[in-house]
Amino acid sequence: MNAQMNIQVVKDFFKAMGHSDQLGLQALASEDIEWIIPGEHWPLAGTHRGHSGLADLTREACEKLETSVMEFHEYVAQGDRVLVVGFAKGIIKATHKTWADNWVFAITVRNGKLTHIREYIDTQALARACEIEAGSGT
Repeated sequence: MNAQMNIQVVKDFFKAMGHSDQLGLQALASEDIEWIIPGEHWPLAGTHRGHSGLADLTREACEKLETSVMEFHEYVAQGDRVLVVGFAKGIIKATHKTWADNWVFAITVRNGKLTHIREYIDTQALARACEIEAGSGT
C-alpha cells in the first residue's frame, strides 16, 4: 500500500475508535497488534497485544477517561509508517482532574492493517491527573 492509503487506514481506525466501533477496530488491526502506551501510575499505561488487548484498552479508556477534545493536526507517512501529531484533553473520572496532552502516535500499517502503535505522550500530566489528593476522603 502507498503512504496515502496507509494514512486513510489510520484515519479510519481513529474514526472507529471515536465511535466505539469494536468490530471496525478489529477489522483495521492485525490479530497480533501491539499498542505501547508509556508511563506509570495511570490506567492505560502498558503494552496491549492482540484483538483482546485492543478491546481491553478501549474498554478501560471509556471507563477511566473522558476525552473532551481529540485533535489530529498532522499525518506524516513514509513506507509502512504513519506518524500522527495531535492534542487531547479531558478528565480522569476517578479524580475529576483535567489533563491535556500533546501527542505523537507512531503507527505501522502492513497489508491494510495496523500492526504496531507506539504513543509519545505527556505521561507526567496523565499521572498527575490520576493522583488522589491527600485528605480528600477518596
